[in-house]
Amino acid sequence: MNLFILGVLSGAHVILIIAALLLLFGGKKIPELMGGLGKGMKEFKKSMKDDDAATPPTAPEETKKEPLKE
Repeated sequence: MNLFILGVLSGAHVILIIAALLLLFGGKKIPELMGGLGKGMKEFKKSMKDDDAATPPTAPEETKKEPLKE
């Protein structure tokens, strides 16, 4: 995962974002939010793996042409 945005943020930016999150949600709510986010990401990755395993690889199909009826 490319975390390019972390290279743009300085330490002061990160502290400001954390302070804003604490003000908005409070200290007790943030761990619940992060836990929900983690569970959601885990389920998403699991469903992506299941979808890839269930989908058989496709080979190029030959096109069959029907004879023209006159």
